[in-house]
Amino acid sequence: IILGLLDTVLICLCNILPSLSRVYTNHWAVRIPGGPAEADKLASKYGFTNLGQIGGLEHHYHFHHSRVVRRSTFATRGAHSFIHMDPKVDWVQQQLVKTRVKRHARSDPSYIHFNDPKWSNMWYIHCSDKNSRCRSEMNILAAWQRGYTGRNVVVTILDDGIERNHPDLAQNYDQLASYDVNGNDYDPTPRYDFSNENKHGTRCAGEVAAVANNSHCIVGIAYNARIGGVRMLDGDVTDVVEAKSLGIRPDYIDIYSASWGPDDDGKTVDGPGPLAKQAFELGIKKGRKGLGSIFVWASGNGGRQSDHCSCDGYTNSIYTISVSSSTENGNKPWYLEVCSSTLATTYSSGEFYDRKIVKSHRHLLNHHKKLFVPEVLL
Repeated sequence: IILGLLDTVLICLCNILPSLSRVYTNHWAVRIPGGPAEADKLASKYGFTNLGQIGGLEHHYHFHHSRVVRRSTFATRGAHSFIHMDPKVDWVQQQLVKTRVKRHARSDPSYIHFNDPKWSNMWYIHCSDKNSRCRSEMNILAAWQRGYTGRNVVVTILDDGIERNHPDLAQNYDQLASYDVNGNDYDPTPRYDFSNENKHGTRCAGEVAAVANNSHCIVGIAYNARIGGVRMLDGDVTDVVEAKSLGIRPDYIDIYSASWGPDDDGKTVDGPGPLAKQAFELGIKKGRKGLGSIFVWASGNGGRQSDHCSCDGYTNSIYTISVSSSTENGNKPWYLEVCSSTLATTYSSGEFYDRKIVKSHRHLLNHHKKLFVPEVLL
C-alpha cells in the first residue's frame, strides 16, 4: 500500500512540475482554413488582434490579445478562450516561452580579450602560411580565387538583430532579407541597453559577409553575399516566433543561419515545436524557388556541462546543417558538444593560449528606434 501511494505521489509530481516551469504568453497560433478575411473576423469576435500569417504556413495566423497578461504560469481563461470551440477554427495553441541561448565562443575565464581589426590577424584564413600554427587549411583563399565569394547569395542571420548601418555590413545589407519579429516591423536593428547583450547577430553577420577592402574590421568569408537579419531573440521566443523567422521570404533568402538553441546545460532535451517543424519542412520543399532553403545551425556550447548535441532538436534535425568548432591546433574546444549530427567543423576560439577568431562588433551608431549604448568597434 505504501509503495503504491509513493508511486501515485511521484506520478503526480512528474505531471505537476513541468507545468510549473511553463510560461504562457498573450500570443496564440490559430489554424483557420477560411482565409485572411475570416481570420480577421474571428480575431475581432474573440477580442484578438490578427498579426498575420505565420511565415509561409498557409491558414496559420498569429493572434495577440492585449488584455491578457503578457506572461503567466497558467493558461488563461476568459471570453477569448471560446475560440477553441468555434467550428471555423481547426486548431488553437496559446504560445509558451521557449528558452533559447545564443551560441558563441565564450571566453575562458583566464582569457584576456584584445580588439584587433587587421586582416593579418584572421589566422584561420592564412593557414597555408609557413608560420601559421593551423592544423588544416579551410581552402578559403582557393575558393575566392575561383570566384566563390558569395555573390548572388542571400544570407539571413536569425538572432537578436543586426546593425544595418554598420560600416562593415552596410554595403552588403539587404532589407528584403530582414525583419524584426520581436517588434513586428522591417528594421532589424538591435535594441541597445546597458547590459550590452544584443551584439551577437551583428557579430555573426560580420563573420559571414563583412565587406572586403573598406578599411573596417574584418573580411567576411562570403564578402560579396547579401546579408540580412531577423530580430527574434530579443523577447519571448515561442513556436510562432521561430516559425515566422524560419519562413521569412523563403523564395528570396538562400541561407538561414542560426547560432542559438535550447539551454546547453547537459540536462535539457528540447527542439522545434509543431509550427517550427512545419516551417522547416516547407522551407526545404519549396524554399529557394524549389531548390530548398538551407538552414545552418551551431551545434552547441555545452561541452563543459557534458551536453550532447543529439539532445538538441535543431542541430540533429534532418533539415539543418549542423556546424561544430575546432581550435587552431585541431583540438576540441572546451565548449564543444560531440554528436553524430555534425556535418561540418570550422575554426573558432579555444583555450586561453589559442588564437581567437576576429568578429565585427557593435558600431558607434545612434538610432531612432533603439536605445544607444556606445561600444568600441573591433
